[in-house]
Amino acid sequence: MKYRKLGKTDIEVSLICLGTMTWGGQNTETEGHQQLDYATDRGINFIDTAEIYAVPPSAETYGQTERIIGTWLHKTKNRNKVVLASKIAGPGPIWIREGQNKIDKENIITAVEGSLKRLQTDYLDLYQIHWPNREYYHFQNQWNYKPNFDAEKEKANIIEVLQTLDQLIQSGKIRHIGLSNETAWGIMQYLNTAELCDLPRMVSIQNEYSLLCRLFEPDLQEIAMSEACGLLAWSPLARGMLSGKYLNGARPTGSRLTIDPRPDRRSTAQSEEAIKSYINLANQYEVDPCQMALAFVNTRPFVTSTIIGATNIQQLKNNIDSIDLDLGKEVLAGIDRIHRELPIPY
Repeated sequence: MKYRKLGKTDIEVSLICLGTMTWGGQNTETEGHQQLDYATDRGINFIDTAEIYAVPPSAETYGQTERIIGTWLHKTKNRNKVVLASKIAGPGPIWIREGQNKIDKENIITAVEGSLKRLQTDYLDLYQIHWPNREYYHFQNQWNYKPNFDAEKEKANIIEVLQTLDQLIQSGKIRHIGLSNETAWGIMQYLNTAELCDLPRMVSIQNEYSLLCRLFEPDLQEIAMSEACGLLAWSPLARGMLSGKYLNGARPTGSRLTIDPRPDRRSTAQSEEAIKSYINLANQYEVDPCQMALAFVNTRPFVTSTIIGATNIQQLKNNIDSIDLDLGKEVLAGIDRIHRELPIPY
């Protein structure tokens, strides 16, 4: 396994992070524990979860993933061997805190206490804002995104959020803080406010990034590298699409696209063409398409960790094995060519 520094902290996290959002939905508690055992045996020390998991999110599955991690931590006594990250949900789900959920002092305190209880731990190494209060372009909203918010109100909220997180850091309940599904404006507001007001600094940003989704480039990439606030890349296989299992309209039984009731905005003619091109490239150089996709993300200098997810041990093993894949100049040139031809396929 390889490791990278988490922001400006003294924490070294594995370049591959174990994503957990299927546990309690697609995966049982036993399967979640098996994945944790296997991943930690392979050198993964970074585990990412969220209060809203399992996914697809619902009132019935809310918090189940954290509970599964909690029972594993209790059973194995491995808390001091892992870097544990969770997130507070932003506005939207009406079944979280009676629909009054937003990123503010009251909700942050309540959410942290709930996560700690479910995870059976006294502290979180990294606590992240899952998405902002204001509108954003993530989750394929970039096509119709038109910023329309009160900037001064948002800035005041950022101060409140950082002050609250500072209190939680001082009390020992969280160690460091991060963002997720943020924009360049948002992350710089947080970083500048932290410096001006002597408040905790964001150490990471967790946004979607894969061969099919490279919206993190170029501006957020620049921020990540110049401000030591690296990317935790989620969905590096684009919900498994880069494996090719959904090509030509296929929908394998039990797969994400067959059980998720939310709109599928990634399946387009352009993404189908891009996936076929990337798979053909992988086949040309006799590498596994999934490992090629993950290895590409692993090599990006602005990436702190690549968050993988799996519904079985074989998928997990294959994904982790990407750490050993060295992409040659020819493969990288082929990826660049496809990206230029189909830069934003969904």
